[in-house]
Amino acid sequence: MTDAPRITLVCFGLVGTLVADAGVIELAFGEAVATQGVVSGTSAFARAMAQVHRARGQAPADVMAAVFPGNVARAQAALLAFERSLAGDVDRTAMTPVPGAGEVLAGLANAGIRTCVTTMLPRRQLTLTLEAVGWADRIPVALTVDDVPRGCPFPDLALAAMLRTGVDDVRELMMVHGTAAGVECGRRAGAQAAVGVLTGPHPEARLTAAGATHVISSVSGLPGVLASIGPRRAAHPAGGGQGERATRAAVAEPPGAVFPPQMPARRRNTEL
Repeated sequence: MTDAPRITLVCFGLVGTLVADAGVIELAFGEAVATQGVVSGTSAFARAMAQVHRARGQAPADVMAAVFPGNVARAQAALLAFERSLAGDVDRTAMTPVPGAGEVLAGLANAGIRTCVTTMLPRRQLTLTLEAVGWADRIPVALTVDDVPRGCPFPDLALAAMLRTGVDDVRELMMVHGTAAGVECGRRAGAQAAVGVLTGPHPEARLTAAGATHVISSVSGLPGVLASIGPRRAAHPAGGGQGERATRAAVAEPPGAVFPPQMPARRRNTEL
């Protein structure tokens, strides 16, 4: 038996987790699919958009490959169309934070817990979104699928966040995400907690099936999750397969972003 370390890094999804999902992602996918002759109102379009919805959180290239299996040319053309549509849709849409998200970020910073954002958005749209909600200087590390070899549900983004922030133990990581792919990314990386939020595109059943240790209605409930974890004993690191089975529970939101005492993350001697 060993002591499970305290959480020192919380890695968030962006749209649907910290920023309200205004429908821009699926709108851009729909516009991109239509450029390939699969038009709205047809059964083929409905099937394609169902595939898009199931794959939310994954890299856009992987989504298009699933929508157009075996046809690399159509998938690549649709990907380019998606990037163009997304740029325009983000520019035209007022992006707003999920209620309570700003307070949660401030509470984490005050508790000495590092934060990171991961997203499937291209870098330009990521930057514009953070600027639109006033968080350009609040998020110390923001990663896109272009920063890693593989997007979610692979663990690359979570592990890259650890490297960028100098966290040495995967059990110090908490992943917070509104998609099954994002939750699975955290679990594959060995995170001590993978928290699903219901402000994203996927329901509780999908998040739980992906391995969520907790499911909350929104990110404003995160203080309750941190308090429920606390110092505890563990036989194996989370995600190792032989340790205690993680409890999947809905945690009620407390009336304010009050965080339990946390040990500050250890600093590395070199920057990555």
